[in-house]
Amino acid sequence: MANISVFGLGYVGVVLAACLADNGHQVQGLDVNPLKVRIINEGRSPILEDGISELVGKVVRQGSLKAGSDVRQAIGSSDLSFICVGTPSNPNGSIDLTYIKRVCEEIGAALAEKTTYHVLVVRSTLLPGSTENVVIPILEEKSGKKAGQDFGVCFNPEFLREGSSIRDFYHPPFTIIGGTDDRAVQALGAVYAMLDAQRFDVPIKVAEMIKYTNNTFHALKVTFANEIGNICKAQGIDSHQVMEIFCQDTKLNLSPYYLKPGFAFGGSCLPKDVRALLYQAKRLDLDVPVLEAVLPSNQQQLETAYRMIERTGCKHIGVLGFSFKAGTDDLRESPMVGLIERLIGRGYNVSVYDHYVSLSNLHGANRAYIEAEIPHIASLMCDTMEEVIAKSEVVVLGNKSPEFREVLPKLENGQAMIDLVRISQDLASNDGHYQGICW
Repeated sequence: MANISVFGLGYVGVVLAACLADNGHQVQGLDVNPLKVRIINEGRSPILEDGISELVGKVVRQGSLKAGSDVRQAIGSSDLSFICVGTPSNPNGSIDLTYIKRVCEEIGAALAEKTTYHVLVVRSTLLPGSTENVVIPILEEKSGKKAGQDFGVCFNPEFLREGSSIRDFYHPPFTIIGGTDDRAVQALGAVYAMLDAQRFDVPIKVAEMIKYTNNTFHALKVTFANEIGNICKAQGIDSHQVMEIFCQDTKLNLSPYYLKPGFAFGGSCLPKDVRALLYQAKRLDLDVPVLEAVLPSNQQQLETAYRMIERTGCKHIGVLGFSFKAGTDDLRESPMVGLIERLIGRGYNVSVYDHYVSLSNLHGANRAYIEAEIPHIASLMCDTMEEVIAKSEVVVLGNKSPEFREVLPKLENGQAMIDLVRISQDLASNDGHYQGICW
């Protein structure tokens, strides 16, 4: 059991302090508002939330939770501190770090007087880079100590919903810990040992980004469901029945499938069906801005890929895999075909290879499509992957055909690879030999 201090007795801080105290930790809550301090010390909750008043009253009576405002005393008497102060929006959409900076200055000054190792845990929502570029420098400056050595810093996002926060605290989707050093990560992990949730120890920026990714996706789901609902209502369709059935598909719809950053989508279904639904919405005189943004955003990813190639300054480009998906010969609305045509039109020397799109293997409609619609690309096709590599200064991976896993070792000095599909999780993007489009 640890001695813990919680800075900021708003929604997140009160729930955290009460739940940790209920699990046997000795917790002190701190806030600049004396009214909040008094309310908690009276055994009441300063926030309205199901079950929180009873829980605060219980742990205050037990003596495991108290509130105050003395930062030096709190830091000196605790092993681990949580920062839960607000990060409201500025008028331009940026986040206001005033409260974060102020509390870090006070905590840093208190750390200067402490002789033992202390762990600071940021639970406030911060944009990626804020912990490393704002929080840690202030703490180091005010304390005269080094993060990761004299004290530890972790970023630990919360996933609480108003109305069910106590239940969410004990049953989170996962526990995310980004830390400066292993000692800090393990100390925080021990505090959460009672939770039955998978724990991910990640870089601090990853931990910061996960919170924004979650909330933005939740917002996207709400607006997506509403736009589908509006289209349904205009046609007399029960939107709730549609979405209830939609949510039963955990193989594709509610799953990791399609949620892999990479190149644009294509094929015979997705572009066509999005266009058709948008046309139907227009016929019904409906505005569906989220759905209308899908195809332009997809096109922007093709533009991003082209700019990556352009920035290399090379003119001899090899493309490995240009069907819209590995293992298929379907070229209908393949974004790779669009990228190849863009390169050709800009004067690049392009060679292409795809085992499944080899003219000798094609028959019927797909062969006819190549010969009739994109004969200029057919003339660029090579028989082997090695032939494309030999002709190219830059090799572009367009799908996840297994044979392309061996491309990088085959490249010679001066050759580069641009990966649009993340052919391997072991490869890391950099500014030279290997680049990934979204990583």
